Amino acid sequence: MKEEHIEVEGRVTVVLPGTLFRVELDNKHLVLATVCGKMRKRWVRLTVGDRVKMEMSQIGRAHV
Repeated sequence: MKEEHIEVEGRVTVVLPGTLFRVELDNKHLVLATVCGKMRKRWVRLTVGDRVKMEMSQIGRAHV
């Protein structure tokens, strides 16, 4: 069974330790996100104010 993802956009509001980020979505909800995939492999750095596109799974976990 394949997991379906929802794509959303938001802005990084807080950078937390351990590649975690607090992101405010366009609909004003706040989520906790983590970096994964190529961004983690290539050490892409995110700072406060960066616009991000995320994939969220049905269980509520967000990946930037």
